[in-house]
Amino acid sequence: MEEMKFFCRAATPTLAEIIEWTGAKPVGEPDLGVRIFDVSPLDRARPGDLVFLENPKYADQLAATRATACLVSERYADRAPPGVAALVVKEPYRACAQVTARLYPEAARPGSWFDGHGVSPGANVHPLARLEADVIVDPGAVIGPHAEIGAGAVIGPNAVIGPRVRIGRNSAIGAGATICNALIGDRVIIHPGARIGQDGFGFAMSPRGHLKVPQIGRVIIQDDVEIGANSTIDRGANRDTIIGEGTKIDNLVQIAHNVVIGRHCVIVSQVGVSGSTEFGDFVVAAGQAGITGHLKIGMGAQIGAQAGVMADVPPGAKMGGSPAKDARLWLKGVAALDRLVKARGKARED
Repeated sequence: MEEMKFFCRAATPTLAEIIEWTGAKPVGEPDLGVRIFDVSPLDRARPGDLVFLENPKYADQLAATRATACLVSERYADRAPPGVAALVVKEPYRACAQVTARLYPEAARPGSWFDGHGVSPGANVHPLARLEADVIVDPGAVIGPHAEIGAGAVIGPNAVIGPRVRIGRNSAIGAGATICNALIGDRVIIHPGARIGQDGFGFAMSPRGHLKVPQIGRVIIQDDVEIGANSTIDRGANRDTIIGEGTKIDNLVQIAHNVVIGRHCVIVSQVGVSGSTEFGDFVVAAGQAGITGHLKIGMGAQIGAQAGVMADVPPGAKMGGSPAKDARLWLKGVAALDRLVKARGKARED
C-alpha cells in the first residue's frame, strides 16, 4: 500500500531546475534531465529523492544513501557515492527548504482546512466587518464588527477575530486561535490555538488586595512574522506590545505586556519574556529561557536554553545558566564544579 501523505506534490523538477532554483554547482556531469519526486532524509532516501547534508553528525550517512541527488557543501561533496549527484551549495539546509517549498507549497503556508473558498456558510462574519477579495473563512470562525482582513488571508475553523482587529494580506490564522486588540501585517502565520491581544498580567499589589490595572494598549505584529501553536502574546498596558518584522516564535511561548521584540528574532519553545523587556534585532532565545521584566537584550544576543536572564544583555553576547552569565564563563564553572565533585568522590573512596 502506498504511504499515506498529507501534502500533495506540486512539481517533479529535473536536476537542471533544482540547480536553477538553488544556484547549486553540480560535481562532474550528472544527467540534468533526471527528475526528483520527493525530499527525504539521508538514511531513508530512495531513487528519485533529493537529500541534503549540512550537519557533520550525519556525514557518514551520505556514503550509504540511495538518493538521486544531494545538496551538500563543498567540504563533503566527494563523499557522495556513485550514482548520487552532488549539488554544491553554500547553505544546503536552506537550499533544501527552497526546493521543498516548490514541491509542497501547501506545507509552507497553512490553507483552508476544508478546501474552502470564500466565506463558509458555517462562519459568523459580522456585517460591519470588511473582507477584501479572496479571503477564506472556514466553518466556525467568528469575525467581529469593524474587523478588516486583507486579500488572500485564510481564517481557520473556530478562530475568533475580535472587533476592529486588522489582518494584512496573505496571512493565515490557524484553527481555534483568538485575536483581539491587534494589528497584524502581511504574510503573517499564526498557528492553531495561539492567543493574541488578551490582558497583560497587571495588578497594583497591596496588603488590601491586588487591584487590576486596565490594559489599554495593543499588539502590533509586523510583516512576515510566524507565531507557533498555543503561544500567547499579551496586549500592552499603556503602550504597545510589538513583534518585529520577520521574527519567528515557536510553540508555547509567553510574551508579556509592553514587550518589544526586534526584527528577525528567533524565540524557541517555552521561552517566557516578562513585561516591558526589549529585544534588539536578530536575538535568539533558546528553549525554556526566562527573561525578567524591564530589560534590554542587545542586537544579535544569544540566550541559551533554560537560561535565567535577570540583567541587561549587551549586543552580540552569548549567555547561559541561571542567573545567566557569559556562556564561556558559565561552561567553565559547570566543568570546574564537575571536577570538584568527582575529586571529592574519589577522595572519599580513597
